[in-house]
Amino acid sequence: MILSVILAAGEGSRMKSNIPKAAHEVCGKSMVNHVIDAARTASCEKNILIVGHGKEKVIDSVKADDVEYVSQPIGDDVPYGTGYAVMQAKDYISDKDQVLILTGDTPLIEGNTLKELVEYGTKNNLDGVVLTAEFEDSTGYGRIKRNEAGDIIGIVEHKDASEEELKIKEINSGMFLFKGKALKEALENLTNDNSQNEYYVTDAIEILSNKGYKVGGYILKNNLEISGVNSKVQLAEAEKIMRSRINNYHMLQGVTFINPDNTYIEKGVKIGRDTIIYPGAIIKGNTEIGKNCIIEGDSNITDSTIGDRVSIKSSTLTESKVGKDTKIGPYAYLRPKSIIGNSVKIGDFVEVKNSTVGDNSKASHLAYIGDADIGENVNIGCGVVFVNYDGEKKYRTTVGNNAFIGSNSNLVAPVEVRDSGYIAAGSTITHEVKEGDLSIARARQINKQGWVFNKKNK
Repeated sequence: MILSVILAAGEGSRMKSNIPKAAHEVCGKSMVNHVIDAARTASCEKNILIVGHGKEKVIDSVKADDVEYVSQPIGDDVPYGTGYAVMQAKDYISDKDQVLILTGDTPLIEGNTLKELVEYGTKNNLDGVVLTAEFEDSTGYGRIKRNEAGDIIGIVEHKDASEEELKIKEINSGMFLFKGKALKEALENLTNDNSQNEYYVTDAIEILSNKGYKVGGYILKNNLEISGVNSKVQLAEAEKIMRSRINNYHMLQGVTFINPDNTYIEKGVKIGRDTIIYPGAIIKGNTEIGKNCIIEGDSNITDSTIGDRVSIKSSTLTESKVGKDTKIGPYAYLRPKSIIGNSVKIGDFVEVKNSTVGDNSKASHLAYIGDADIGENVNIGCGVVFVNYDGEKKYRTTVGNNAFIGSNSNLVAPVEVRDSGYIAAGSTITHEVKEGDLSIARARQINKQGWVFNKKNK
């Protein structure tokens, strides 16, 4: 079995935040969640997450069935170090396992890279593999030491490197693949006899080499993938890289971006071919957008499903569903549980909440539709309010097919307007409107002749 051990126990003091480092988000997902996604792509059946500082927040940012959470002890008498963190997962590792050691603060690592790392280790029957990278300026990184056969025999930290070792361009990424048996043996032989009094997983490489195990290195193709995040500046840099990666993916799938640098799409969003995304759009969560759509202005779409050929202008949609050939906005607001049919018009400053709107219906401007079930071919006039709340409870309104709701009307729930019901403008409806009826519910107009002039004369 392939499993991952992901180190996410660090506090991340340089982040200057009450949120633990691994729980900080990049494009809508915590950093450690991106790492877990990459591990899944590499066929990891189980992911062991080592948590410590702020562990509740880290765990809450993940919430996955294929993740085991292991708490690392915290205290002044705890030795710490990457090796100590990996030791906490020892009971989850069997001799026959292949174990990926990953870090929770490297959200840009690609799943295909980890897959290639596993394949390289398997193909060459290596007991350990270091994911390495080559930098022209390798200042600050641990250097990879190889023997004449090309096997890795150790990793030397920058501060401990000799003048000759400092010339080495190949560096340690902090990510490894081990056979379970070899890793457990190396962990048993780790010591914290160093200036930091910590256990380092990097020492496992030299231990295994000295014991006759075969250790190799897989050189990374794109060095950006191992960019660690240790500050808010680096977090913003990772966000920019990830956003570009996501937008490029969609463009390669046939989506048009007018200005990719000014468009925010979270990972996992699905967008159909020939859809056009204009600058300022924010599309998040489990959102799926169909083909040939147009998303304009500062539209914000979250956890929603959009059909084909839909136009959305400067509007907000949350946990909603929109059918084909529908027009939304500008400045419309679809709140959770809004289900909009095909060829519908939800226009300027119209708010919909927990309601269904049938095919070919329209609410062109300035209306509130809350807790309602609206049929097909219904006209909702300007200024219409579905009065759904009495101060204690919310009630539903039902409007049948082909009904007409005149401007500035109030429908006080619970109430029903049956098929082809017609409500005159300015009415307040509190009782059922039967099929085909015209309902007028307003006071009779009275004009008092000369009232204004009489009042002024007084």
